[in-house]
This record gives sequence, structure tokens and C-alpha cells, in this order.
Amino acid sequence: MPKNNKKSSDKQQVKLHEGTAIRNRDAKKEDGRVAVWIKESDLVYEAELKTLQIELMKLQQHMQQSGERILAIFEGRDAAGKGGTIQRIISNLNPRNARVVALTKPNETEQSQWYFQRYIEELPHAGEIVLFDRSWYNRAMVEPVMGFCTDEQNKRFLKDVPMVEELLVKDGIKLFKFYFSVSREVQKERFDSRKVDPLKQYKLSPVDNLAQEYWDQYAIRKFQMLSETNRSLSPWTIIRSDNKKMARINCMKFILSSMEYPNKLPEKDLTPDAKIIVSGIDELQHMQENLLTPEKLHG
Repeated sequence: MPKNNKKSSDKQQVKLHEGTAIRNRDAKKEDGRVAVWIKESDLVYEAELKTLQIELMKLQQHMQQSGERILAIFEGRDAAGKGGTIQRIISNLNPRNARVVALTKPNETEQSQWYFQRYIEELPHAGEIVLFDRSWYNRAMVEPVMGFCTDEQNKRFLKDVPMVEELLVKDGIKLFKFYFSVSREVQKERFDSRKVDPLKQYKLSPVDNLAQEYWDQYAIRKFQMLSETNRSLSPWTIIRSDNKKMARINCMKFILSSMEYPNKLPEKDLTPDAKIIVSGIDELQHMQENLLTPEKLHG
């Protein structure tokens, strides 16, 4: 019987761990090594990512001396790239002074408390960087779209949150509010990828399919959220995230360019791409101009 040999094209695709390419770029040929072809853009990305991660370490070391506090809120549609960006930001920081907060569904006790209470308990102390992987803004988008809160609770939240954030900023916390904007087509591609990639299946949730089904409802809530909560003291920063790598790089640049610390890179090396980073005001204007043509709206 003929042997059932698999062709090389049938082999499972193997991805290099991020950083492997740049570390081995100048490696010499020797026994036990194989040549791997990668995109030049991947080398550029990995080199820039490493540079920015070193800058974040400089910033953290300075904050430990100065006592400054950073709170960065990451919001956006499902599969927009929030988690991957957070992972790259925090990966080389000292965990004693940098942490990620990703709260689960509130328990019975938390449901009886002031809505902001469980988040307030997670605010940064002196010298600390805290990253909220989703935040109190669940009540602005996910909860009203999915029916997890009442209309009255949603309205009260939108009225209260600017005052809460004003108190935080006036107390000295450096507040970043990032909204990751992904297109409908790319979101679907990422959902499909999760279904076949064993390393991504932990991200699957029943809400995924509904995210596509309720696309327009989320757009309405996004417009409402930006209209009510984009304030001069606590503005939104929109990140176009169809290209996840560029979203990560530019988010990091935005944070670093907004902070002062010793031995900081020149301004030109930390200036975000204006095509990736969009102000909350500009996003609102874009949405106002395209409300009657929703297919032109960004995610």
C-alpha cells in the first residue's frame, strides 16, 4: 500500500515567539540551527517594541522615585487588541509596581455597593502603574447593549463618571482612557481565528457572536459614551487597531510622550502616528458626520 505521506504544505503553521527574530537576526550558521524567513516589517516591529519597553522601564524607575501614579483604562469592542497591548506594556515592568486589573462579574455583595466602589479599591498607590482591562465603562457600552443594567443606571453612570474622574485627576493620578477601534471585518476574522487556534480559545465567549449581531447598537453606545465623558481633564484617546502591532506601538508611544522622565528618547522617536492615534473630539466629529452612513463608521 502507498504510504500516506503528508506534504510540507499540510504541516501545522508554527509562529516564532515574539522577540525571537530580532534576537537571532545576526546569528551565524551552525549545526542545530535552521534558517527561517520572516517579514522585514516584523523585525522593525520587534526592534521598536524592545526600545519602547526599555523606555517604559525608565518611566517606572522614575515613578518609584517621584511617587507619580498612572491609571490606564483600556476599552473597545471584543477582539480589538486591548489584551495584547496590555501584555506588551507590562511584560518587562517590575510587578511590585505595575499590575493589570480585570474584574469579573460583580458578586452579590458588590452589586449592593456603590457602582464605582470595587474599582476605587484598585486605584494606583505612589509609584504604581495600573492598567484596567475593561473598567467602569462596562456600564456605558456592554451592560446596556446586553441588558445587564437598566436605562436609569446607564444614565446615572454617564452623569457621575466625569465627576469621579475629575476627582482622580485633581488628586494627581495621570489618567489615560484608550478606546481600541476595530473594524467589523477584522473583528470577525479574529473571532474565527479564536475558534481554530488552541492558544486563543480561552478568549472565546458567548458574547462574541452577539458582538457582530449588535454592531450598530455598540456604535450608538460608543457615540453616547464619548459625547458624555470626553472631558478636557479626562479625554478619550482612540486607537485604530485593525493592525494590532501598530496599535501596540502607538499606544506605548502615546503614554511615554505624555510623561516626563530622565534620559527620555527624543520627541521624534515617541511621536504617535496620527493615522493610528485619534483624539476623542476628532472621533466624535467623524461619528457625527457619518451617523446616516454607519458603514463608514470606525468600530
